[in-house]
Amino acid sequence: MKEYVDFLGSQPPYDALSGDELERLLEGLEVEFFAAGTTIVQADGEPLDHLWVVRTGLVEVVDRGRVVDHLVPGDTFGHISVLTGMAPALTVRAAEDSLCLRLPDPRSVLTDASRLRFSHFGTMISRERLTSTGNLDHTPGSARGLMRPLITAEHDEPVSVVAGRVTEGNHSAALVRSPTAWGVVTDRDFRGRVATGEVPLSAPVGELASFPAITISEDFSQAAAFSRMIAQGVHHLVIVDSRGTPQGIIRAVDFASAEIRNPLQVRGLIDGAGDLDALQAAARLLAPSLIELGASGMPASQIGSLHASIIDAVLRRMLELLDDEQPDPAPAWVVLGSLARREPLPHSDVDTALVLPGTGDHQREDCLRWAEQVLSALETCGLSRCDNGANATNPLFARSRDEWDAAVARWLADPMGEQTLLLSSIVIDSRPVAGVALGRTVTDAIRRHRPGAEFLGRFVRECTAVKPPSGFVREFVVDHGGHHRGQLDLKRGGLLPVAALGRWVAMVTGDARGGTLDRLRRGREAGLLTHDEADTLDAAFDQVYDLLLRRDLASLAVGGTASTYLDPRELDSLTRRHLRETFRAVASVQESVLAGWTRRVGA
Repeated sequence: MKEYVDFLGSQPPYDALSGDELERLLEGLEVEFFAAGTTIVQADGEPLDHLWVVRTGLVEVVDRGRVVDHLVPGDTFGHISVLTGMAPALTVRAAEDSLCLRLPDPRSVLTDASRLRFSHFGTMISRERLTSTGNLDHTPGSARGLMRPLITAEHDEPVSVVAGRVTEGNHSAALVRSPTAWGVVTDRDFRGRVATGEVPLSAPVGELASFPAITISEDFSQAAAFSRMIAQGVHHLVIVDSRGTPQGIIRAVDFASAEIRNPLQVRGLIDGAGDLDALQAAARLLAPSLIELGASGMPASQIGSLHASIIDAVLRRMLELLDDEQPDPAPAWVVLGSLARREPLPHSDVDTALVLPGTGDHQREDCLRWAEQVLSALETCGLSRCDNGANATNPLFARSRDEWDAAVARWLADPMGEQTLLLSSIVIDSRPVAGVALGRTVTDAIRRHRPGAEFLGRFVRECTAVKPPSGFVREFVVDHGGHHRGQLDLKRGGLLPVAALGRWVAMVTGDARGGTLDRLRRGREAGLLTHDEADTLDAAFDQVYDLLLRRDLASLAVGGTASTYLDPRELDSLTRRHLRETFRAVASVQESVLAGWTRRVGA
């Protein structure tokens, strides 16, 4: 028995159990021998009431007659059927003589079975049903946990009175109420404008405060609060309840880690850059800041969001520094792709587009020259333009408001047109950064011109065309067609299929806001995705994006080049296990959406 306790206790997820729990689980252990070629689990058979762990030998997973995976000692199988009560989806058989440890349903013998975190990423089942905890929060705590009590003031109170109140309260800011809005006055305002004599002590504090105050819901995580602080370039956030009533205030210094504060310092340097040289110096701090955030354990999605916010700030400051040379009236700048979704990787290109203020040829030429100047300057800051031509200097991505509107209407009406589906996808993944009102033309056109059934049919096929790999067989990747390849393209095989389903949701709903996870949530709320499908895609995206971003940061740290490819032999057994389950689950959602899209959209 000790041999099995030692073996199982060293294998995830069983290594999360205490010694007593592990022994309790193994009280029901049976050791089974399977000769090569023996079927252990039959696809579509009766639901299982036990699971297996491979002890010795080699077990293969078979999908409709094709071997898609190999399981080695330490791998668990059968648990999905046990935990869900559903029939096994795949056949499992011994590839060679094998010993397997047969275990009972953990929930029947363990006091707290939720400590066993099986490969939930690809189960097509929400995590609540696997663990019965219902806890899906990956964030390190709510923003409310860092909230400080409010010091309030009326807008017509003297500056001297409010400054004294802030000092007595050992605070750094006060919330100022005007007849129409809440504002914030900070110790920086007192030092920078009152101490210098710009604003007298007798002046109404409303003259000193910034309106409106930047707010965040008390339901948001601390990471989300910090991301908003970076995006807005402020040092104080007001926390509000569901009715919008201020509850407290959170400060930049309340984020204890110097590594976490670093992006805010970078953002301050960017905003304060007085010339191009200063902006280049500030932008060079972005890479080490991202590396430090990765080392601090910040979630990958949050690092991506902060990264996008800082790139936005660099672009906006660049436009301000080059203001004397820009056309008048100025075009709107729009970012595209993963940057628009706030999901860039450290080595990602900066894809851009323009919304021109007019249609004249002379004005168009001026704007294209201006765009070349801006992109060239951004490259000196370490931000590369798109190698595939999705740039503001390309006339295909530089159109007037009316031209963008007409183009979107044409694409949605004629899905057979050249590049229609590609350009429609690019439009969905767009976000204005400068000249926002004009820049919203691009995505607003999707809401104005709703796609018909013919377009949606072609679009859903396009969005499900790239399939994840089927699994791994030793050092090879098995693609959807059954071919064995030496390397895994994580971006194409793992990230792109999920992001594409998010784009499909955005097209159907007419709502292109946010990133992939926001879109998946809206898809669930609109009935376009089931709860299990949305949970599965959410977890799949989170896992693959995290793996890609960590690899990219490691490469960045040693001055390496970006690559989304990896050798399967680089993966540990747990990561391989999670990935193969992830790929199968995403492929299953793709098939289900493709087969039933008309019912889902009500077409």
